[in-house]
Amino acid sequence: MKVLITDKINEAAGKVLEGIAQVDFIPTLSEDELVEKIKDYDALMIRSQTKVTKKILEAGKNLKIVGRAGVGVDNVDIEAATQNGVIVVNSPDGNTNAASEHTLALMLALSRNIPSAALSAKEGKWERSKFTGVEVFGKTLGIIGFGKIGHHVANVALALGMNVVVSDPYTTKEAVEKIGAKYITSLDEFWGQCDYITIHTPKTKETTSLINKNTLNRMKKGVRIINCARGGIIDENALKEAILSGQVAGAALDVYETEPDITKSPLYGVEGNIIMTPHLGASTTEAQFNVAIDVAEQIKAVLSGGSAKAAINIPALKSDILEPVKEYMQLAENLGELVQQLSSGNLKNINISVNGNLSELNVSPLEVAVQKGVFSSTVESVNFVNAPLIAKKRGINIVTSKSQTDCTFIGSISVTLTTDTGENTVTGALIAKNMPRIVRINEYNMSIEAEKHILLVPHENKPGMVAKVAAVIGEYNININRMQVAQKSSQKDNVSIMLLTIDKDVNNETMAKINAIDGIQNAQYIKLNA
Repeated sequence: MKVLITDKINEAAGKVLEGIAQVDFIPTLSEDELVEKIKDYDALMIRSQTKVTKKILEAGKNLKIVGRAGVGVDNVDIEAATQNGVIVVNSPDGNTNAASEHTLALMLALSRNIPSAALSAKEGKWERSKFTGVEVFGKTLGIIGFGKIGHHVANVALALGMNVVVSDPYTTKEAVEKIGAKYITSLDEFWGQCDYITIHTPKTKETTSLINKNTLNRMKKGVRIINCARGGIIDENALKEAILSGQVAGAALDVYETEPDITKSPLYGVEGNIIMTPHLGASTTEAQFNVAIDVAEQIKAVLSGGSAKAAINIPALKSDILEPVKEYMQLAENLGELVQQLSSGNLKNINISVNGNLSELNVSPLEVAVQKGVFSSTVESVNFVNAPLIAKKRGINIVTSKSQTDCTFIGSISVTLTTDTGENTVTGALIAKNMPRIVRINEYNMSIEAEKHILLVPHENKPGMVAKVAAVIGEYNININRMQVAQKSSQKDNVSIMLLTIDKDVNNETMAKINAIDGIQNAQYIKLNA
């Protein structure tokens, strides 16, 4: 066995692999150089510098696993890895302490004007009054996102004597109150309570530009904002305006919409209490050691015939269980994504119902696929391995039922999501071999392929509705791939739903124009990993 370790990775990784493989440490390689070398290796371990492309993965004829010593895997072609039977793993927990501590360091530095005061002192100045700060004791810290990092930040902030409020629709009030923090259900109530706001969520459709001109204006005047999560969650132009106007007293950012060229950020060079660091959240000696050991141990397990604990693309399931249901796996994941995006509020239960030939099989892989889909837009680095653990930690009930009644299809799966505001149900089926389809959304019967971009447009049954919607999306150069109009099975009212599969993302402005059309009822844009 041979393992190639490239990029700057702690040498402890090599020691973990001693005895089962020859380990070669080589500096970061270009695509062509890696294509030439990779054919001789069984495993590849990288950080962020190496781009593992389709070309490299196809050249790695002996390659069994790619390990990313860190959280993000944006530099790995996951689809190509899966197609070539290569497991991709990461280290989702290795930098928790580092990211938490960097968040707290930025909050304290922001409060006491440390960067600008230090620079002034280095210039030989003694400007004590100029850099008078504020104390965090007794202040309210608002945390958006209560995962491992948000949880750790909350504990330390409480120890500093701060009041902590949490907004996260995917955790529970009980989990937040258990540590002594306050749970706030609605962001509408959250913004005005906070002296400090820190973000700990992935960048998703829901969180992109979550902090914008509107939300900034609803915050307490003089709020201070910290972001060590992902660039793009904050609208940097809006933040710049809020700082210059005095609405925001200061901001500390470690991540940006454009990286690594920080000069492109609207905040670059702006006068005011702004701290900018170059994505240092995971950059500690301990974090780099931890992720190196974690990923090396997973590589060792896979090369020894075992399974990886943090596989991104391949479930750690026995082949004899997975094989009978593998044609439904992608459909099950897409149903989870779809029903989650249709829903709002705090998630309580996931009910899965199978029919047809599926009722005679072990459908545990499909349960995992549904959960992965449900959490994919709200949890960073969710995979087939950790999705059930996420559900368990959040106290979400998963109930699966099987029916022996006659089924119109070869096999079907229904997924019902129950939240504190209601429930939604979607159904998918195999209508023929290798032909999965979404066949029902709540009361609407249909038959559509699960594609990446879908518009769902409920509307009154009257002339011209399709044309009006098509005209709006045409203005934004969005092409319609397929279109279908479905009616409610009960037909109790005069409402149908337009289903359009399209070729690109739909922004908020486009959706606002569609929903402004007379007769449209809450149109939604759905994005699937299809």
